[in-house]
Amino acid sequence: MPTVDLSTTNLLLGIMAAVSVLQGLVLIGAGVAGFLVYKRVTQLVTDLEARQVAPLRARLEDILGDVKTVTARVSEQTERVDHAISGTMDRVDETAERVKHSVRDKVSQATGVMRGIRAVVASVLTNISPGSNGAQSSADAPGPL
Repeated sequence: MPTVDLSTTNLLLGIMAAVSVLQGLVLIGAGVAGFLVYKRVTQLVTDLEARQVAPLRARLEDILGDVKTVTARVSEQTERVDHAISGTMDRVDETAERVKHSVRDKVSQATGVMRGIRAVVASVLTNISPGSNGAQSSADAPGPL
C-alpha cells in the first residue's frame, strides 16, 4: 500500500477549525455587544420617559379632568335648557287653547246676539210692511244672513 500524504488536508482542517473558533468568538462578542446596547437603550428610554413623558401624562390627565368637568356642566345646562323650553312650549300650547276657546265663546255670543237682532229686525220689518195682514208668505220671509 502506498502512503498517502495527509499534511495538506490536516492543514486545511486546522485552518477551518481556527476559523470556526473565531466565528464563535465573534458571535459571542456580537451577542454581548447587542445585550449592552439593549441595556443602554432601555436605560435611555426609562430616563426619557421619566423626564418627558411623565410630566406630559400628568398635564394630559389634568386637562382630561377639566374636559370631563366642563362636559358634565354643559350636559347639565343643556338638560336644564331643554326642560325650560319644553315647559315654555307646554304653557304656550295651553295659553293658545285658552285663547282659542275664549275667542270661540265670544264669537258664539256675538253671533247669537247678531242673530237675535236680525230676527227682531226681520220681525219688525214684516209687521210694518204695508198691505200685510200679519201673515208672511214664504217668498217674503227673510233668508239667512
